[in-house]
Amino acid sequence: MDSTTPGISALPSGLGVFTTLPDIFFIPELVFGGLVWILVASTKVLLANPQGWVMFVSVFCFVFTFLWFLLFMIGVNQSSPVWSSLDVAYHGIAALFYLSASVAQSSATIALQDNSSTFKSYQEDIAAVVCSYIATLLYVIHVMFSAFRWKAS
Repeated sequence: MDSTTPGISALPSGLGVFTTLPDIFFIPELVFGGLVWILVASTKVLLANPQGWVMFVSVFCFVFTFLWFLLFMIGVNQSSPVWSSLDVAYHGIAALFYLSASVAQSSATIALQDNSSTFKSYQEDIAAVVCSYIATLLYVIHVMFSAFRWKAS
């Protein structure tokens, strides 16, 4: 019985990043992570608000995902077999960070629900929550397929 999963191969480089299953999620992760960053930055932040953590996670994951994407594009990941495990580790940490940030953003949004003077911020917070949970889902899917690839290698 073949132990490889269809569509999962060795780590890609160059334009191959756009054609392999787990790595195709880089662009949506950047798009939805950037949207979280923009939406949280544009809202009114109250004093007892956990949105600082959400901003840290969205900026951290955006920057490191972009750097990770660039490393894959230029082929640095071809130099050592440890890159598969690093890919799983990074995306696992990013998924956990985004899950915690999504819960924190949800909490901040629920706190603003009854405040009618900040309805625009409330709508932006709802959009940030949705984008944050989508980014979480993308990172979870990415780490799952990266783990399949790591185990197959």
